[in-house]
Amino acid sequence: MTDDTDPESNLAAWKETMQAEHDDAIHDPDPSADHRIEGVAQVSYRVYFEYDAEQESLTRTDREQVDELRDPELLSCACGVRGMTPEEATAHIEAARA
Repeated sequence: MTDDTDPESNLAAWKETMQAEHDDAIHDPDPSADHRIEGVAQVSYRVYFEYDAEQESLTRTDREQVDELRDPELLSCACGVRGMTPEEATAHIEAARA
């Protein structure tokens, strides 16, 4: 039982509960759900503009990719489990296919 007067204790208890639920969702997935691992990655571009004095506006003239696409550090599953490391995502898919 947590002490309502101790916010740090309440936060620690909440984190433990959330971590336990997260671990359960990873290792005991819903067999009827759709399981596809997904992630969001960003690639940066340098974008060039020219000023059009007549229109008093900028017009994009070119773009140059400045970094390579990298796999995201955190992954999600279409079933709703979020914030998984690649290792957790692998365990999740393996559990879903078992």
